[in-house]
Amino acid sequence: MRFNSLDDIRAFCRDLPGGDAQAADAAALRQQNLTKPPGSLGRLEELAIWLARWQENATPRLDRITIAVFAGNHGIASRGVSAYPPEVTAQMVANFAAGGAAINQIATLAGAELRVVPLELDRPTRDFTVAAAMDTEDFLSAIDTGCHAVANDCDLLVVGEMGIANTTTAATLCAALLGGGASHWAGRGTGVDDDGLSRKRTAIEAALKVHERLLGDPLAVAAALGGRELAAISGAVLAARQRGVPVLLDGFVATAAVLPLARLAGGMLDHCRAGHVSAESGHRDLLRELHLDPLLDLNMRLGEASGAAVAILLLRAALACHLGMATFAEAGVSGAGD
Repeated sequence: MRFNSLDDIRAFCRDLPGGDAQAADAAALRQQNLTKPPGSLGRLEELAIWLARWQENATPRLDRITIAVFAGNHGIASRGVSAYPPEVTAQMVANFAAGGAAINQIATLAGAELRVVPLELDRPTRDFTVAAAMDTEDFLSAIDTGCHAVANDCDLLVVGEMGIANTTTAATLCAALLGGGASHWAGRGTGVDDDGLSRKRTAIEAALKVHERLLGDPLAVAAALGGRELAAISGAVLAARQRGVPVLLDGFVATAAVLPLARLAGGMLDHCRAGHVSAESGHRDLLRELHLDPLLDLNMRLGEASGAAVAILLLRAALACHLGMATFAEAGVSGAGD
């Protein structure tokens, strides 16, 4: 799939595929007949049914899982909003390639393919306090990169990011689309001190003033105040919806990346679950705004899809029970009402 204009994205979001209700119903019926009191596996039951709906299969699988980590650099980093310099983005991408990052270890444990996608790291987005971070062509190119990261035979997509200064970008998107201002949404990110946090908040407020005329248009906001890796996450989530692939979202930045899509259509994130709630300031409130109930709360704030990747293990537990447990009839156990 390819979006040639912002209107193409808007049109897609007006007519979203809704998953397979029959597959979901069949999965729910199986859950009712497994050797347990109904509902006793809690959210594991809901997760199995959710996977069935979006894979369009009453017996879903997790044989082919992709963890897509998108990396981008940000012009706003020049404002001193991060505790680390921009060159760390490329250095961490190299670390991913060498297998030395946390996400490498978790992906191996979870049985997932790790796909790292750098987006023009030598060409940061523009400083959005003085100009739009991306023009429409640049934004659509990043969306297209994200779309191409999703294979047709993928059973589950996990999305995450790497990009120095991107918690500033994420907080700016939240302030622009949800209100509340910089003081509500800006946290310490990679660990900025008080002066760094003040610079971060000042940059966000300046950006909101410069781009005030765009605030009613979620996609224009995503281009002017976002980043390439955030746009790529949006593209991957759009492609996953079109291809019937369920999605786990990572932390604050990955969730903020899809906020513009959610503002376009109320059901846009139905095929997504929040893998975890991060310790980054603002993420819990953002999830509440999006009606996403996180699967894990581990005080993580690393990014690079690490929190959502841990949640893959929960999905594997959900499917192990859904597919492997006996029904009351198969086990010769009297069920409720027998």
